[in-house]
Amino acid sequence: GAALIVVNTSPETDTEGLVTELAAAGVRSEIRTPADVHDSAEELIRTAEATDADVIVIGLLRRSPVGKLLLGSNAQRVLLDAACPVLAVKAEPGAD
Repeated sequence: GAALIVVNTSPETDTEGLVTELAAAGVRSEIRTPADVHDSAEELIRTAEATDADVIVIGLLRRSPVGKLLLGSNAQRVLLDAACPVLAVKAEPGAD
């Protein structure tokens, strides 16, 4: 029965299809696309705290060891720093 808040930290991502799909499924939702995001993990944690979220759901992509070093680990930061439970979902094969 909870509302879904989607935090879109990738401005290139079109969320129009997602909005339509969620509405068709009867899911109460809100899409938030921050104007200036330098730290995706921090934005997600801040939004969860501001909305008193029950749970954070994050998607995980497989990265190479070099990719992990260059990009850091937003997922790890959310897992360790969020005040509420975090559910990490592995992407489908070929989704990365």
